[in-house]
Amino acid sequence: MVKRVVHKNIVLLIVAVAQFMVVLDSSIVNVALPTMYKALNFSSADSLQWVITAYTLAFGGFLLLGGRAADLYGRKRIFMWSTALFALVSLAAGLAQNSLMIDITRAFQGLAAAFMSPAALSIVLTTFKEGKERAGALSIWGAVAAGGAAVGVLLGGILTQYLDWRWNFFVNVPVGLAIAYAAYRYVPESKADLDHSKLDLPGAVLVTTGLMVLVFAFTKAPSYGWASMESLRLFALSIVLLGGFLYNESRSKHALMPLSIFKIANVAAANMAQLPITAAMFSMFFFVTLYVQNVLGFSPVQSGLSFLPITFVIGGISVLMQHVIGRIGYKKPLVFAPLLIAFGLFLLSGVSVGGSYWTDVFPGLIIMAAGMGMTFITITIAATTGVPAKESGLASGLLNTSQQIGGALGLAILSGVSTSAMTSYLRDNAGKGAVDLALHAQVSGFESALHVGVFFAIASSLVALFFIRENKDEKIDPKAAMIAG
Repeated sequence: MVKRVVHKNIVLLIVAVAQFMVVLDSSIVNVALPTMYKALNFSSADSLQWVITAYTLAFGGFLLLGGRAADLYGRKRIFMWSTALFALVSLAAGLAQNSLMIDITRAFQGLAAAFMSPAALSIVLTTFKEGKERAGALSIWGAVAAGGAAVGVLLGGILTQYLDWRWNFFVNVPVGLAIAYAAYRYVPESKADLDHSKLDLPGAVLVTTGLMVLVFAFTKAPSYGWASMESLRLFALSIVLLGGFLYNESRSKHALMPLSIFKIANVAAANMAQLPITAAMFSMFFFVTLYVQNVLGFSPVQSGLSFLPITFVIGGISVLMQHVIGRIGYKKPLVFAPLLIAFGLFLLSGVSVGGSYWTDVFPGLIIMAAGMGMTFITITIAATTGVPAKESGLASGLLNTSQQIGGALGLAILSGVSTSAMTSYLRDNAGKGAVDLALHAQVSGFESALHVGVFFAIASSLVALFFIRENKDEKIDPKAAMIAG
């Protein structure tokens, strides 16, 4: 049999489209939330966050398991079957008849994505050689990943307004099945060069349940009370579970996450920087979407179009970054980019009831987009440089875990901040007119949440400044735009 020779860029296209779909699904439902609230009879506006959180929580909780499974059982195999599962679960989500069903199917979407995403990035890392070839591939990967969130909001608006909110999920079905078939035809199989094929199931159970309990604790703490026994029990349980995971990994012969991976330069620091920066970015999409629809009165399509400039800025900056990184390395952009995001969030926190898109939203979005375009590729390069091929799935899963858990934690924390601020405003301004009072209270909540997002972004910059280490030998060739075939 003649072995099929496939151009590397074909492989990159297949896995990049899959990653685009995964990231897009984190944001595509944002615009549809007000419509879904009415259609599926949600109990309260606060419960809407679970449409987002159920996805990101399952996604983040199972990523380490998904990344390790790709290394052990075949990256192509895991990628192909998880992509097909993602498509089928999306069909079930589109057919949801109540809020519970949509939350459950969103969680299963996240589970499928947790196996799909690290396998996809691992395929990129094992297909392209470290250096200029991989940097070029990762610049495209970063542009696709970052742009997916912005495109998701626009596509969600179009589908919600002109078809139905259910098409936000139905659209994944033909795309996902096509990607799975393309992977079967064109993506070569690869596995880690390990002497075993055993999966650390105790470790997988501990880390997954620990992360889920932690996010759930942050979600419920505002309503329970941060110092209440219910909240303290949840936080304590998450600490015990995650501590048990680390103990298990230090003793397991076939650890899910060998702690030795943190001996590789910047793996720990890059993941530490990823957590708060993703928390800041997720909050922007969630709260700005609610602001432009509920306060400015935008239709779903107008809301989606309002995020369109982000796509172009992120794409352009991501492609340019491969040349910048070649000249100055990745640490300086990784320190500077979160500060841009912080400044953009600060501008967005000035939203008002009588505001407008061009003065209250657009400037902050553009500045944030520039920071996002700089961040995605630099964090990915920092977190994967020096990682051996046999650990590529693990490194990919670890980075994606930081991203998704950061997003889930950030949304849980900032939703709590927003709710608390709204409650305080209503209590302190009870004499105002009912409609005016409700709008002002909502905007007050958005402002407070975005202010906290500013501090998250600054924290990411400080982590990069003090903990990212870069040797001159690691700088990427400025000709990284040329991807070798």
